[in-house]
Amino acid sequence: MSTPKIKAAVEEMILPYLEDNGFELVDVEYVKEGSNWFLRVFVDKEGGIDIDDCGRISEVLSEKLDKNDPIPAAYFLEVSSPGAERPLKKAEDVKKAVGKDVFVTTYEPVNGQKEFEGRLLSFEQEELLIQVGKKEYSIPYGKVASARLAIIF
Repeated sequence: MSTPKIKAAVEEMILPYLEDNGFELVDVEYVKEGSNWFLRVFVDKEGGIDIDDCGRISEVLSEKLDKNDPIPAAYFLEVSSPGAERPLKKAEDVKKAVGKDVFVTTYEPVNGQKEFEGRLLSFEQEELLIQVGKKEYSIPYGKVASARLAIIF
C-alpha cells in the first residue's frame, strides 16, 4: 500500500476516537529512517496534550491497527504533540494561526524571496499577510510549500 493510502487509512481509523474525545489530528507521517519504518501521529487539543493523552491514543490506535493493519512492513508507532513549531497543514490551521509567529516557505519567489518568518496578520481570500520586521508580504496560499508556527527570539 502506498504512503498516501496508509496515511488515509490511519486517519480514517483514529479520527472518530479523536473527535469524540476533543482531540485534533494534526498530521500522520509514515517514513523510513535508516532501516526502520515509523508511523507518527501528531495530535493536539485545546490547552495541549500530555503523555497520558498520547498513551491512550496510542492504545486505541494500536488495537485498530492490529485488527485491520494497512501496513505490510514492521514499524514503530509514535503518538505525540506537534510541538511548539506545529506544522500548519490545512487552511483551517493557517486561520487559527492569525496573530501568531509563523515560518512560511513558498514554491516560487514572492517579492524575490521564498522564506518568510514573522507575524501572520491575516488570512483572507486565499492570501496570507505576514509582517516581517517593518515590511508586510502578501503570499498567495497556492504558492505556500510549507508553513509552521515559529518561535522568534
